[in-house]
Amino acid sequence: MKKNYDFSNAVKNPYAKKLKKTICINISESVIAYFKTLSEKTDIPYQVLINMFLAQAKAEKMEPKFIPKSPRKKQVA
Repeated sequence: MKKNYDFSNAVKNPYAKKLKKTICINISESVIAYFKTLSEKTDIPYQVLINMFLAQAKAEKMEPKFIPKSPRKKQVA
């Protein structure tokens, strides 16, 4: 192993923009349990399954259906 390396002619990784990015996201335990169960059936890591699901939603331009919450009642002091 050399003590010093010359990177002056190095080329940037052309795939760097395609790499995955690590993030923190809050996901309910029941959703994680669902994907872990699916992971055991498919032998695909649950994080990969979640990414695949989100990628499919993006490709199909899916939009979430929100269920409106009932309005909160004001508390009288």
